[in-house]
Amino acid sequence: MATALPSPCDEASALGQGAGSCISETGTLVATVLGSSLAFVVGSIINVALPSMQAEFATDAGGVQWIVNAYLLPLSALVLVGGSLGDHYGRKRLFMLGLAIFTAATIGCALAPNLEMLLVARFAQGVGAAFLAPNSLAIIADGFRGEKRGKAVGTWAAAGAIAGAAAPVIGGFVIDNLDWRWAFAIVIPPAAAAWIVGQRSIRESRESAEERAPLDLTGAALATAALGTLVFALINLPERGARDAAVLASASAGIAFSAAFFIVERRKKGEAMMPLGIFGSMSFSGISILTLMLYAALGGLMVLLPYMLIEGLEYSATAAGAALLPFPLIMGVLSRTMGGLATRIAIRVTLTIGPLLVACGFGLFALMANADLDYWSDILPGLITIAVGMALCVAPLTTAVMNAVENRYVGVASGINNAISRIAGLVATALLGFVLIGTGGGDADLISGFASASWVGAMLAAASAGAAFAMIREESVREDA
Repeated sequence: MATALPSPCDEASALGQGAGSCISETGTLVATVLGSSLAFVVGSIINVALPSMQAEFATDAGGVQWIVNAYLLPLSALVLVGGSLGDHYGRKRLFMLGLAIFTAATIGCALAPNLEMLLVARFAQGVGAAFLAPNSLAIIADGFRGEKRGKAVGTWAAAGAIAGAAAPVIGGFVIDNLDWRWAFAIVIPPAAAAWIVGQRSIRESRESAEERAPLDLTGAALATAALGTLVFALINLPERGARDAAVLASASAGIAFSAAFFIVERRKKGEAMMPLGIFGSMSFSGISILTLMLYAALGGLMVLLPYMLIEGLEYSATAAGAALLPFPLIMGVLSRTMGGLATRIAIRVTLTIGPLLVACGFGLFALMANADLDYWSDILPGLITIAVGMALCVAPLTTAVMNAVENRYVGVASGINNAISRIAGLVATALLGFVLIGTGGGDADLISGFASASWVGAMLAAASAGAAFAMIREESVREDA
């Protein structure tokens, strides 16, 4: 039967979405879930691919660290400004731009003829991911209403968790049977599919001039320069020593850039990328310290554990990926339940107990002392303990971040906390040279180095528990306060 109503595609074009557009909630969810999940996938795959990449490029520990950090550096520094650019110029536009950059960079990784070109491509991947991550969630928030929004956000979060869990196993299988380059290549088809669906289905949106987040390009540039120079110094410190001219110059530049960043942010006040006034909340400052220390411990573990399994215990890449599987599975299953438990007990108490469990898990790893290790008795108990501890932390931490600041700063606070967690992983990876360089290539030395690093992880997790207990005020982080 004929109808006078326009089709959704015609209506979308009439609304200025462009010819060929077909605004669709399903298409929007598919595109944003696919696009944002790719960032999790690449981060997970790279951890089991590192030994193969190191062997092909004949690089040292510093090269291994840069393969990871070339991606984390721009992602950490630009994730806040990526969301602001979307608010100013259109979330769909920035999401699609991020997806295009990410896809092109992934092709570059798969085809990289040498380590230098790989690092350039990895840096570009990080830039693309910094545009993808914040804008994908903002697109969902704009494109769904009521109960549908909650379901869409839940699907978005669950897909990221599933992708992060499956990626090491799938990537490991591809690496063992083909090549590490194919681990990047398998990401390209879903990235292209996300771009095609997103271009057609996502509605453009942006904040009004009165409500949009400030665009602080100066702060973003200084943050990138500060992190880059400090990471260069930390990566080269174990091999060259603290008196090396390049290390000293890089560290000095990093300190200078950091000081300039805080001066600029202080002058910009509410217009800053990171408004320093937000740290006037004792609870938010405590949450930030907890996040930095806890995710530094976790970030180092996620890089070093699969490397130790492959190089020290001669696991295949597939087996190493499967060995990590209990961690995301336990977190995915328990996080929602633990979030409800935290509200019934106390968020402050939960954010103290969780990191203490993580510290106990690292303590179990620290007891490993020889190459004759059994996965089920020596590795799995520590991994499970850390996973349960992190599951206790994730949901209460998100709630605490949003409730610890004024309503107008909720989005900024969440973005800052996200950036801090990524910076923590960046710094932790930069410091792994003290383990990797000291091993001398021996299996026993690598396992001993992993155990020593686990003691550091235990101390960081315990310190994060102390920060939560001493600084977080229950009355300021509860939803009913």
